[in-house]
Amino acid sequence: MARPTIYLLRHGETVWNSLGRFQGQLDSPLTQRGIEQADHVAHLLRDTLCNDDQLFQMQVSPLGRVRQTAGRVQAKVPLQSVEDDRLVEVTTGSWDGMTRFEIDNEFPGNLDGSNAFDWYFRAPDGESFDEVCKRATSWISDVRHPTIAISHGLFGRILRGVFLGLLKQEMLELPVPQDGFYRLNDGRCELITV
Repeated sequence: MARPTIYLLRHGETVWNSLGRFQGQLDSPLTQRGIEQADHVAHLLRDTLCNDDQLFQMQVSPLGRVRQTAGRVQAKVPLQSVEDDRLVEVTTGSWDGMTRFEIDNEFPGNLDGSNAFDWYFRAPDGESFDEVCKRATSWISDVRHPTIAISHGLFGRILRGVFLGLLKQEMLELPVPQDGFYRLNDGRCELITV
């Protein structure tokens, strides 16, 4: 049985994104650039949906930066949105809201041997990679209708990786643009951007 089409969007740039601060399940508002990105993606999505005769539903992470992005998208694509906690960003527990520099100073040695991608899963009280994969798998398996999902950078990587059946390192190295979105359909993942 063919799975429904999913359009996966990431929220626009936030204040903490611009400062290199990992938000996790904390929040910061969109920057002006993030608002422009959300508006750009909304136009791009509207134009894409004009060529797609499916009836879509919208599911969003409950965090403020996604709800702010969703509001911008809904101005162009007037669909009701439903919040789904499974679309929330990965948490690094007590490291949420910190930069890598701050983590390295306050938790010496915890980042030793990590790379630009796997450090998220070294927090002593954060989510494990396996927990996040289970959350992504659960969400994907519950999608029954064509869906627009608005989520986050790291969780979006893992969600796409689970969808494609990638290995951990392959998932974590996936790009996370804020000026486009992904179409997940027929076992493929296509970046849509202009």
